[in-house]
Amino acid sequence: MAAETFSLLMFGSACIFLLAGFPVAFTLAGNALLFAGIGMLVADFDATFLSAYPQRIFGIMTNDVLIAVPLFIVMGVMLERSKVAEELLDTMAMLFGRLRGGLGISVSVVGALMAASTGIVGATVVTMGLLALPTMLRRGYDPALACGSICAAGTLGQIIPPSIVLVLLGDVISAAYQTAQLNQGIFAPESVSVADLFAGGLIPGLLLVGVYILYQILMAWLRPETSPAVPRDEGGPVGGAFVVMVLNALIPPIVLIVAVLGSILGGIATPTEAAAVGAVGSLLLAGQRLNSGRGAAVLVGAFSLIGVLVLTSFVDLRLARDTIPVAGLAGIAVAALLCAGVVWGTTVALMRAHESGILGDVARSTARITSMVFVIVIGAQLFSLVFRGFGGDDVVHELLSGLPGGAFGAMVVVMTMMFFLGFFLDFIEITFVVVPIVAPVLLTMGLDPVWLGIMMALNLQTSFLTPPFGFSLFYLRGVAPASVTTMHIYKGVIPFVLMQIVCLGLVAWFPALATWLPKVVFG
Repeated sequence: MAAETFSLLMFGSACIFLLAGFPVAFTLAGNALLFAGIGMLVADFDATFLSAYPQRIFGIMTNDVLIAVPLFIVMGVMLERSKVAEELLDTMAMLFGRLRGGLGISVSVVGALMAASTGIVGATVVTMGLLALPTMLRRGYDPALACGSICAAGTLGQIIPPSIVLVLLGDVISAAYQTAQLNQGIFAPESVSVADLFAGGLIPGLLLVGVYILYQILMAWLRPETSPAVPRDEGGPVGGAFVVMVLNALIPPIVLIVAVLGSILGGIATPTEAAAVGAVGSLLLAGQRLNSGRGAAVLVGAFSLIGVLVLTSFVDLRLARDTIPVAGLAGIAVAALLCAGVVWGTTVALMRAHESGILGDVARSTARITSMVFVIVIGAQLFSLVFRGFGGDDVVHELLSGLPGGAFGAMVVVMTMMFFLGFFLDFIEITFVVVPIVAPVLLTMGLDPVWLGIMMALNLQTSFLTPPFGFSLFYLRGVAPASVTTMHIYKGVIPFVLMQIVCLGLVAWFPALATWLPKVVFG
């Protein structure tokens, strides 16, 4: 049997094992070892491919970009555990609730803010399912519309930076882009970074939020019985007290979002450094929320953190220099004082988080999610090596290159395949199994790497919503009241899946939606 046939059998068997429910990481690695052993016996498989596996694992361990993953997870879990999402949701419900469809708009707005703060779909969907769904049902919202709104808003963390998907996808796309250039004979290849994908995902993400809100408005206009307004005579702060409450709920998360994304887009920090800023900022925000009556130390830490970012953008703070001017020494001294303020505020916030029991939960959740991601990455590396050893990359290249329509036809086929795989597979599985196989071929055809990455990210976002195995649907099903059926959830997400497909088509038709901002920011 030809080695190329083994590559197709290997990919197909991996999909079958995954659908059967076997653990992802062990399925990828075990399936690869099984076929490598069979290949050495009957298909002339070159075992030297396996000798590159330790170097690949070492490359993962020393990859600075992937350090951002646990840091962003800390940021998201800390904000979720410290009730920031709960406060945001309550405030937005009071702000928009008196409008017909206002609660649905509130869910979309809070989903966008939580996406830019956490990037963790499960935490956002569960939090809003516990807080918003009972309120929407009690106010007379259609169960399907309420469920669809919450599931869709929770998945915004997949495309709006800082997104774990964009971090992982950025690393894969970067490697694929360099491979594509080397295949073209370019031995000084350009690179694409996670920061490029962060900038590229911002406009499509906001476009998606706008489409969701427009849908809520249209439903309230066309079918007012599905999304009634909250009665105006219900209690709550009014006047200046209400304004203060809104500002108190909105300003801290927005400042954190600006600090993280602004430091990346402004060139002040790398995504990994910005993730560290986000982790520290979320801890300070949690410390303030846990004991707002004694917030001096936490406020000092927060303002000191912002001061360090601002100072970094104007002053060269490097110590490893032959000559440091007087202005530089003064800036370093100020930075040292600001760092002391950050340490003080962080220490106080850590003590409060520990005393409230949040810190242990955050540490356990972070360790569990991070280990899951990296074990899958390690298993996928072995799968990729064996697949290439069987010549699978050549098979995919010939298949996509031979399609009618050239790069456009190949792109349509890949996007369609990823969409249907999303019905059954998780985004991490698709990212590390499918993308490394098809991305080098598509990039060799001349596609823009940032545009390709954002298209794939938007496509992967649908994997959380598509029945029957969309993770967002399971998250909501686990916390929904008994009156909400699974069919309500499935029925509710279908319009939002269609909206995501429309947005995917818009980005495909107008690539500048994904490529304009990275070019403006990073040239």
